[in-house]
Amino acid sequence: MISPCISVCVLDPQSELCEGCGRSLDEISQWSRMTEDERRAVMQRLADRPERHARADA
Repeated sequence: MISPCISVCVLDPQSELCEGCGRSLDEISQWSRMTEDERRAVMQRLADRPERHARADA
């Protein structure tokens, strides 16, 4: 699975999520060691995070 990274690597100080891809630091750092199932779970969490929807609407 391709990483959701879009090379906009800035952490939001309130949510502690990347403003580009929406992942947490832990999700970013573990991505290359995750199984496909774990990556799919991260991608599902990204879709469910309200912060992602707010940025998409901006």
